[in-house]
Amino acid sequence: MPAQANGPARLRPVEAVARVVMLALVAALTLTFTEDPKQLGWIVLLAIAAIPAFVAREHYILAPAGRFAEVVVTGLAAGSIAASADAAGQVNAGFGAEAVLPYLAVPLLTAALHRRATEGAALLGAATVAMAIGGFFTGPADARTLFQPGYLAACGQWLVLGVIVTFAAETMRQLLQPAEPTPQPYAEATRLLTQLRSVARSLPGATLDPGGISEHLLEELRAVAPGHRAAVLSASGGGRLVVLAQTGAERVDWETTLDADSAIADAWATQQPQTASRSQARTHAGGEVSSLVVPLVAGVRTIGLVILETDASGAYPSAVVQGVTEVTGPAALRLEAALLFDDVRSLATNEERQRLAREIHDGVAQELVMVGYGIDNAQATLPEGAEETAEELRTLRAEVTRVITELRLSLFELRSEVDRNGGLAAAIAEYARTLGTSAGLRVHFTFDESTARLPAATEAELLRIAQEAITNARKHAGASNLWVTCTVDPPYAEIEVSDDGKGFADERPDGRYGLTIMAERAERIRGRLKITPRHPSGTTVAVVLGTPPRRDSVRDSVSAPEGE
Repeated sequence: MPAQANGPARLRPVEAVARVVMLALVAALTLTFTEDPKQLGWIVLLAIAAIPAFVAREHYILAPAGRFAEVVVTGLAAGSIAASADAAGQVNAGFGAEAVLPYLAVPLLTAALHRRATEGAALLGAATVAMAIGGFFTGPADARTLFQPGYLAACGQWLVLGVIVTFAAETMRQLLQPAEPTPQPYAEATRLLTQLRSVARSLPGATLDPGGISEHLLEELRAVAPGHRAAVLSASGGGRLVVLAQTGAERVDWETTLDADSAIADAWATQQPQTASRSQARTHAGGEVSSLVVPLVAGVRTIGLVILETDASGAYPSAVVQGVTEVTGPAALRLEAALLFDDVRSLATNEERQRLAREIHDGVAQELVMVGYGIDNAQATLPEGAEETAEELRTLRAEVTRVITELRLSLFELRSEVDRNGGLAAAIAEYARTLGTSAGLRVHFTFDESTARLPAATEAELLRIAQEAITNARKHAGASNLWVTCTVDPPYAEIEVSDDGKGFADERPDGRYGLTIMAERAERIRGRLKITPRHPSGTTVAVVLGTPPRRDSVRDSVSAPEGE
């Protein structure tokens, strides 16, 4: 839009100068070819026809009408001036039309520069008809100007030039316009991130949390439509949906696949609200049910769904559906912004973790390895009898080996991520197995994981909490056994890490840095962190997200054999 608004403003002096110059040119040529001052009346008519181009050049009726008047006057004048030139003997065979036809380029070029190709084609048609009329009604009765070879040649030449001007001007404009420099990727990223920061700070409540926005949406819908159960779902990849928020008397095992025969799949595919007389849960007790599924559409993309259900029939007539869509429309934009921000934050976080891992591996880790080699060389060159020095070197070498092992485990932690196909339980198991092996811990796994997935950002936070709990048990507990339990049935999840170590001593207060980080991560995903003593010894660290599920709703549970 800015380009279109500024374009005519730049063209205004060009149009004015072109018209003045062409009017002066055709006036001089007309007087030269015809030697008849009366023929200058056509030039006066052209000047009058050009007035809208100066006083109403943006008017959607007057400006095109003025250009049509110009081409009509030019076409009619061509026949009259050609006949007058033949009578004066200055130019024969109708070539006198060349005196006025150059002005035809002005209205055609103006329409082309305003990117009005349809109008240009209409102007060419009007000019052709006007030339034919002007030539037919001028000249002797037995030798009409229209049939003079010179007149036909002149008219044909300027019509061809008019076609070129009309349909080639846009291509020429693009070729002559200097190419805009392509922004560098990092410069463009900086610009967009700066805008994102400014917009995020100006948002009402300054929130970009998908879960919080979804919960607020359900609260708004509670006043618009009846519902015993409600949920907000969003895409997670792989043709599945994740539950961002839900309300109801009890937890619902919602259908989260998009290839099922359900109102959920239909609403996602059609981007239209869908009503049904059956529940959208995978398990339901039965009875009368009305469900309404409304897609959350931002632009042309479906970003999520809102599900409302009530235990009554016919609860969602068209008036209620309209009221719900009036609420979900603006909410879709808010949720899309939050989901995009989550993606950006995850990308930035993962990139930073990978960068730190590379720097540690290529920097301090390599230097510590060289220190270890130096200690080994010193031990090998000790003279006989230096037992005290040798013992100190052995102690120092063991400490360097321990630090290198810690660094390698830290690198493994930084590079660990929840695989899209493996799931949260697999990522936690891999980490616990690796750290348990390095510390000589016997690790016991219990997994109870649904086929549904949590949002990617939530899974990442739960993995980091589990990593911190496992690391604390390995470093500080002095334990022999580690129990890791992972229960996931979205939107509910519980991760529990227990050890049989010495528990929290006085020198390990709850406010220490690692525990603070875990608490902050749990709060970020609206979870609860619980740290309790384990009987008879040890500590249990658990993070709980959502409300516990019904035991018959969890599918695909896996309990790993003890010690694996």
